[in-house]
Amino acid sequence: MFNGSAVAIVTPFKEGKVDIKAFENLIQFQLDNDTQGLIVLGTTGEASTLTHEEREIIIRTAINIVNKKIPVIVGTGSNNTGVAIEYTRQAESLGADGLLLVTPYYNKCTQKGLIEHYKEIAGTTSLPIIVYNVPGRTGLNIQATTVAELAKIENIIGVKEASGNIAQVLEIKRLVPENFKIFSGNDDNILPVYACGGHGVISVMANVIPKETQAMCKSFEEGNIKEAIRLQILYKNLINLLFMEVNPIPIKAALGAMGYIENQLRLPLTPMEDKNQQKLIKEMKKLQII
Repeated sequence: MFNGSAVAIVTPFKEGKVDIKAFENLIQFQLDNDTQGLIVLGTTGEASTLTHEEREIIIRTAINIVNKKIPVIVGTGSNNTGVAIEYTRQAESLGADGLLLVTPYYNKCTQKGLIEHYKEIAGTTSLPIIVYNVPGRTGLNIQATTVAELAKIENIIGVKEASGNIAQVLEIKRLVPENFKIFSGNDDNILPVYACGGHGVISVMANVIPKETQAMCKSFEEGNIKEAIRLQILYKNLINLLFMEVNPIPIKAALGAMGYIENQLRLPLTPMEDKNQQKLIKEMKKLQII
């Protein structure tokens, strides 16, 4: 699919509706700045608040603007296996290059249930699937042994690991085939995941610094470890601030400050608190992002 930095892109809103023009401009910004993959309808894209029709518009727009320059990967996960299959079929029919499937949430399941869930979905599509492990949101962790079982399914080709547990990432690497992709799901874990044999990041901060995020990845891949470490440290405080409130609240505030989008979210998310936003803006000015 890709190595390096793929952006988990936001869904911009204007007057309560999806702002397609702003979305097109965001995608072009990514294409112009070395992003290696585009993930739409993920957590950062507020997918859980979007209608079926809005999902279709977003997928169509992304595929049209990208025009095969980089992979377009669509978030099609749900805690309802049937709904996840429905979303998956929609994405495939519209021309997606791959899928990102978050673990079931709220009703959760056993590790056996996880395997059956993903096996059922994978059997309905020919597209490559990245499993998404984010226990902080779902209340459910995919154990390393479960990832290894899922890796036996032909079109499950990777995992987005957002547990923050580097020992778990290393154990996954030990158990899965060499060509199985491991992506960091946390911007502050890009280099640790690379050091465990990973392949890049599905990034939130790449929404505002796509070129720099890819430069960090490329530096590591080319063996320039000192430069990769310098960039990870340089942007560490920005990462802290981008997650001081629930994602995507801060990243939308940042993109709003850059003039790319209206700083609008859908309830239950609300705009960033002013005192926190001022800290974010100050850091962005320090880094000459704005």
